[in-house]
Amino acid sequence: MTTTRRDFLTAAVTAAGAAVTPDLAHAHGHDHDHEHDHQVVPSDPALRVKALESLMVEKGLVDRAALDAIVDAYEHKIGPRNGARVVARAWVDPAYKQRLLTNGAAAIAELGYSGPEGEQMMVVENTPKAHNLVVCTLCSCYPWPVLGLPPVWYKSAPYRSRVVIDPRGLLREFGLQLPDDVELRVWDSTADLRYLVLPERPAGSEGLKEEDLAAWVTRDSMIGTAKIVKPAEGVPA
Repeated sequence: MTTTRRDFLTAAVTAAGAAVTPDLAHAHGHDHDHEHDHQVVPSDPALRVKALESLMVEKGLVDRAALDAIVDAYEHKIGPRNGARVVARAWVDPAYKQRLLTNGAAAIAELGYSGPEGEQMMVVENTPKAHNLVVCTLCSCYPWPVLGLPPVWYKSAPYRSRVVIDPRGLLREFGLQLPDDVELRVWDSTADLRYLVLPERPAGSEGLKEEDLAAWVTRDSMIGTAKIVKPAEGVPA
């Protein structure tokens, strides 16, 4: 999924918008005596974001170039590829895996991944008898340093509620059918603690190098909505 500055601002500007709303209201009231049928803040969410961005840039609250740099970093340089490298290292290095499960944030920082939204991390391991699933029921807390920007569905109300009400049914909608004898554990991320799933190493990956293993790891497998399977022959990992 391609993330644009507009997508990023949809989330980032929500809180900041409250600070500039009085100015927008004042601007609207200032023209109250003029006959017009347009709105100062458009009804479409994307247009509202555009209007807020323009106003915040004008007031010096947002720098377009800096914002573009942030989006680019999380989308192309960070993203799920960092998490995939963490998982691959844990698969090939038992000592690192133990450190990762003991102190997630510290072990992840060993590979150079840290920063906002990832100060406190807990890594939970999938096994043949236990499967982990991550959600943020209150908002959209997500481990940005290892997974990048959260997918739209992760932030949606249906996902956040279904995980609690019917997690197995939700996983079936993602195409994942868990056997009845597999325990399903749901972890609720917060502003203070975020979770990363350590997927099971898939069959057929024996003998692969760490960088090759990382190419098998998917974002959804680190959230818990999918398992890792061997790529089909002739299909790039």
